[in-house]
Amino acid sequence: MKIFDVRFLFIVVICGLLTCGSITFAESTPSNNSTNFNLPVPGTEDMFKFTVNTEGRQHFINIPVSQLLFDVTPHFDQNGQMNSFNISQNPKLIELYHELGYGNNKNTAFIYPLFTQAAYDQNGFYDYYNKKCDSRCLTVHIPDNITGTYSSSISGATVLALLGYSLLTDINVDNNPDILKQYDRVIVLHNEYVTKKEFDAITSHPNVVYLYPNALYAEVKTNYDNYTITLVRGHGYPTLDISNGFGWKSTNSKYEYDAECDSWSFYVSIENKTMLNCYPEYRMLYDSELLRLLTIRDPTILPYDVAQWLRFDNQQKAHILLADFDVKGDYIPEWVSNPAIWLENGKITRQDFSHLITYLWQNKIIK
Repeated sequence: MKIFDVRFLFIVVICGLLTCGSITFAESTPSNNSTNFNLPVPGTEDMFKFTVNTEGRQHFINIPVSQLLFDVTPHFDQNGQMNSFNISQNPKLIELYHELGYGNNKNTAFIYPLFTQAAYDQNGFYDYYNKKCDSRCLTVHIPDNITGTYSSSISGATVLALLGYSLLTDINVDNNPDILKQYDRVIVLHNEYVTKKEFDAITSHPNVVYLYPNALYAEVKTNYDNYTITLVRGHGYPTLDISNGFGWKSTNSKYEYDAECDSWSFYVSIENKTMLNCYPEYRMLYDSELLRLLTIRDPTILPYDVAQWLRFDNQQKAHILLADFDVKGDYIPEWVSNPAIWLENGKITRQDFSHLITYLWQNKIIK
């Protein structure tokens, strides 16, 4: 069986700021993260096969072609090698797109991580981390266009754009932090490198979904005269003991390397943030349930899980409720049913209940 094996990073040129209805993935020069992609030949295999290499970690991801939510059209060079492909809406799935919010998603904005795209470029931050260049690589040019790789969550950005979500970039938020107030909800992708103004604007917004782990991880500063960003703090800089550059309690970087995303779920962080427990870059191409949850008020399904825990066998449902708070366990004291009822009735907030669960877990009362 003949399979076209192409080694490349996904790089996307998005026409009209992702408003053209389709995108093209083209071959680019490898950097810190890379992807091997096996394209199935029609009639021979019904599976896209990805081998994702992220900072030395290898992941194998198979996507059934029949389950893709979008049309994928490959393009080949004169030697028969695939050098690009388009992703566009599938006309047969328009009804599904409307169920996923298409036409009603403009009040939700996602932030494309342009600064992160810059950090992963050649002669960028990762060449410095890998000791391939000196501190000159900690100042990089801000890209003139939205292109993308796995590291800048381009696949997820494309899916959201094709579903009609509003597009912002790091530059938009850095120059005008109040722009986020225009939107009912904000979706953060792999915005690993952000400015302090952007960090403050995002974390202060009342309704943010952190769709990718390892967001808001390191601080950069901008120089729009030179159109550059410079690393300030984070990711082991300026000293190796510094991980998150903002000292952010809700950071969920531990989930960054779950690229398969087979056991995905949204949960409530210690600071009442809504987060996903895996890196959904390719999952978003075929998992309609994940995309559907982005359209509802609380993607963690916390109200439903609280109701289930209260109305049925408490201990049987305990692990499901605890997962909403990123806590592993099978036991919740029965008296917690009182605060759970208060939560249902609106007498306490989701954050109050989250703090209670976290306290009980930290003190080993929840097991």
